[in-house]
Amino acid sequence: TVWAFEEAEVSHPALFEKIADHIIALDKLNDFNSQALDNTVWAYAMAEISHPALFKKVANHIVALGHLNDFVSQELSNTVWAFAKAQESHQQLFDKVANHILSLDNLHSFDSQALANTVWAFAKAGQPHPRLFEKIADHILSLDNLHSFDSKNCAQKDSLHN
Repeated sequence: TVWAFEEAEVSHPALFEKIADHIIALDKLNDFNSQALDNTVWAYAMAEISHPALFKKVANHIVALGHLNDFVSQELSNTVWAFAKAQESHQQLFDKVANHILSLDNLHSFDSQALANTVWAFAKAGQPHPRLFEKIADHILSLDNLHSFDSKNCAQKDSLHN
C-alpha cells in the first residue's frame, strides 16, 4: 500500500504512520518477503517520512535472516539506498548486505543503477566497506563497455533511486 501511494506521488503521512505502527507491532516479519521489505523502506524513504522504529524493525529482521539469497540485486541495493536516504544507518544491516555481496561469485545480476545505488548508500550512510567497493570496482573494470552507465551512474553525488 505505501509503495503504491509513493509511486503515485500521493502524500498521506497519517496512512504511512498507521501502517508503520502496525508493522512495528508485529511479533515477526516472516510474512514479508524480500520485495515487501525493500518496497516498504523504499516507500518511506521516497516519501521522506521518518520512522526510525520501522527501519530498525526491518533492519533487525534482515540481519536475523540466515542468508540473503532470496534478495535479488535490486532489492539489496534499494534496501541500503532507502536506509541511507532516510538517514537510518544500521551497521549490522550494511555489514550483512556487504558480506552477502562479497560472497557472490560475480556481480552480473547487478545493473549499473544497482551498483551506483549500492556504493552511494554505503558512502552516504558512512558505512565504509573497502572490500565491497573493491569488488564493485573490479566488476566494473571487467565489463566490456560501460554503455549502461549514464551520467548519473558515472558521477553520482546526489541520491538516485529506481
